[in-house]
Amino acid sequence: MSSMKTVILAAGQGKRLKPLTETKPKVMLPIANMPILEHVLLNAKSAGMKDFVFVVSYHKETVTDYFKDGKDWNVNIEYVTQNRPLGTAHAIGSIENIVSNRFIVLSGDTIVSTKDIRKIAKAKKTTMGTKEVDNPWEYGVVELQKDNVVKIHEKIKEPPTNLINTGIYCFDQTIFKAINKTQKSKRFEFEITDSLEWLIKNNGPLKSQHIEECIDVSRPWELLSANAFLLDKIAKSKINGEVESRATVHGNVIVGKNTKILNGTYIEGPVVIGENCKIGPNAYIRPNTSIGNNCHIGAATEIKNSVIMDNSNMPHHNYIGDSVIGQNCNLGSGTKIANLRLDKKNITVSFQGEKINTGMRKLGAIIGDNVQTGINATINAGTIIGNNVFIGPGAIVQGEIADNGKVL
Repeated sequence: MSSMKTVILAAGQGKRLKPLTETKPKVMLPIANMPILEHVLLNAKSAGMKDFVFVVSYHKETVTDYFKDGKDWNVNIEYVTQNRPLGTAHAIGSIENIVSNRFIVLSGDTIVSTKDIRKIAKAKKTTMGTKEVDNPWEYGVVELQKDNVVKIHEKIKEPPTNLINTGIYCFDQTIFKAINKTQKSKRFEFEITDSLEWLIKNNGPLKSQHIEECIDVSRPWELLSANAFLLDKIAKSKINGEVESRATVHGNVIVGKNTKILNGTYIEGPVVIGENCKIGPNAYIRPNTSIGNNCHIGAATEIKNSVIMDNSNMPHHNYIGDSVIGQNCNLGSGTKIANLRLDKKNITVSFQGEKINTGMRKLGAIIGDNVQTGINATINAGTIIGNNVFIGPGAIVQGEIADNGKVL
């Protein structure tokens, strides 16, 4: 199995995850303090895969600079650049001269378990990973006869089944013939689902392989549930930093090198904290929180069920609940983020020009990179703040704030 190549599609931006993907591709967003793509790589490695091809494009340097040739992970990584975003079929077609015989394709933004990858890699014929979901209309829906895929529908309003295409495949060389026959779709892209439809018509049904565990983040707030799911897998604490004698660490907590947990701080796992951080004194870190590298969480600051990215600071009297905070942010003393409506109804957000019911009863803010707030700023539940935004002292913020905006 290890001689098979694993192709990971990592070229897309992830437009539905703005503002978080303005400065990095979706695959490099951190979950449990690790890029999504790294979770995909490690699970594939655990399944016995050693030779990888990353198809990159948007902000590709953030991927190549991080993973390099793969030696730090004891794998081999080579890169193919998809110069223009012309769809998944075009991306897979770009590696025709690199792979031989069978190979597997994974999505760099979809975390599939080691067990599921192992099952896909054992497939003897062209195979699609499928899974039942509650919201199939947001995905490509498949129809089966026994264990065979006989029809694929791309994001239709009234899907005939709740079985979706997970974007995980085992292919042989016949896929390239199908890709060469594929025409541009209505989105002016070469879709791999159209290539698969050609294969079904000309070569017969595809094999379906049930995928048990599949984490896909399509909206910014979905990082929170994915983060909680992965943090729950922490088996035991690992403290590589310094915990002062009157600080309390309870449950499964990971603390990185050169991080100091100062006296009076209380941490309830599962929590992961990166390297070179200063936590406390008298901070309260609640479960399902990830804090990146070089962060300062200071006196009387409480963080709950949140993702805090690298180089961000909440140093004085802050409350951050159910929120995603980008890189290089600084919240002024007394800045608070609300995460619950007074009427306790689900949080609705204004996102890219539309109102979306998140289905979440608790949701704080989604904040991009390089955001600064003044003292005593108030951020209402469900607020989305773009990159490079300045929020003045005492300001009340709600709705959607565009990149480079000011709220005074």
